[in-house]
Amino acid sequence: METPSRPADIERDGAPVRSMLVAVGLMAFGLVVVPQVTTLPAFLVDPALLEATQTGEYGETSLLGRTLFMALNFVGITLAGIIYLLWTDRGLSWIDLRVPTKRDWIYMLAGSVGSIAFLFVVSFLYELLGVPAADSQVVDIIGGDQTMVLIMIVIVFFFNAPAEEFLFRNVIQKRLYEAFTPMQAVLVTSVIFALVHFPMYALAGSVVATLASLVIMFGGSVIFGYVYVRADNLLVPTIAHAALNAFQFVILYISMAYGLEQDVATSLIEAVAFVPL
Repeated sequence: METPSRPADIERDGAPVRSMLVAVGLMAFGLVVVPQVTTLPAFLVDPALLEATQTGEYGETSLLGRTLFMALNFVGITLAGIIYLLWTDRGLSWIDLRVPTKRDWIYMLAGSVGSIAFLFVVSFLYELLGVPAADSQVVDIIGGDQTMVLIMIVIVFFFNAPAEEFLFRNVIQKRLYEAFTPMQAVLVTSVIFALVHFPMYALAGSVVATLASLVIMFGGSVIFGYVYVRADNLLVPTIAHAALNAFQFVILYISMAYGLEQDVATSLIEAVAFVPL
């Protein structure tokens, strides 16, 4: 089924409540349901992962097991989006992929620099105000393993950013165009994205720490959603997202390798809007 790619060309159905319910369902389906299936091979390779995912202690798990666990989680997110497109007869033509133009590269740069600047500003304010951040499972998985940090940089470019941007931007946000203006869809997507993560962070830290983490997630989602609206090209928010996450892991790696202030690097990496596993 051929579908228009530009937001202005998508016919609105005037059903915002239904569209928001679809968005919430898709996030739950993509973040929880499908990854439960796609990550099974990782548990077969390393059974110790089963206990580690419950306790948050990954010290006894293998590097291969952790790598598969992270990569296959994002494979599940991608698969969830594809299943939805095929189930609803939107088809793979719904995916906004094309060779980047000069304008696209400008938005990629703007999204990359803007998201990194946003992270720095918010992290600085949190540090200044003494606001804590809720724990990130990604930090637990990495532990103190420098090799795992380098592997995560590869995962960011080939699994993490492509999967998240495909589901959240090209599927969910674009689906919301049918009931909202493009910028309204960006905000609705970002609010739902943050709220869906509330239970996870609420269990991991205080109310203040939870809200602090959700603010980061909301802000990052708005930035990536905006550049997607402007470019109509999935590659644009994907590259910007990958650049942000890779930057954080590079900072973490340098701090480990050269003994820099660990608290600074950890606060940066914990602020990233990773999908819960």
